[in-house]
Formats: sequence, C-alpha cells, structure tokens
Amino acid sequence: MKKNGIIYADTSIEELMIKSMRVTDDHIMLITFSTGETRLCDFTELFDKIPAFEPLRDDKVFENVKVVHGIPMWQNGSVNISPTYLYEHSYKYDSQGELVSA
Repeated sequence: MKKNGIIYADTSIEELMIKSMRVTDDHIMLITFSTGETRLCDFTELFDKIPAFEPLRDDKVFENVKVVHGIPMWQNGSVNISPTYLYEHSYKYDSQGELVSA
C-alpha cells in the first residue's frame, strides 16, 4: 500500500524461529519451525561451507543443542545459526516421516 509517497507493507512478516530440534541420526536433525512445519537438516552439508560449525562435528557437542528465544545454540551460545538459514538449507518432511520432493 502506498500512502503519501511512502510504501507500507500490507501484512507484517513474522520472524522465523525454531520451536524444537531433535537429533535423528549422525549429524541430522528434525527441526520444527514457528510456522509449524517440520524439516530435516543434514548438518554435514554445512560443515564444509561454514568453518564456525567445526565444533559440531563432535557428536556430544552437536547433540547438546539448546533453543534460546527461537535460535539454536551450542557451547553456551558461542556457536549459533539463523533459523532462516536452517530453513533454506533443510528438506521438507511430511507427518509420516518421509522426505518430500522439492
């Protein structure tokens, strides 16, 4: 909507947040987002792209994730990741536990 030369958004955009994360396999997590959608994320794909995630290669560190104010954190917050990035680098997952084709 445009009013007095200023463009306003018609609807507000809710910030994407993480509701829960659960380790399912070797460096793989099921992530439930604030949208209600659950997606599968393979963190091994992120290790080579983002050097800051190197500590997560250790299974004990990886499994010790905490969701704080909708953001996943490891090692008392020294390692964290944007929910939006996780959403964009994860896969659709249906309620029967199947990956959904893109």
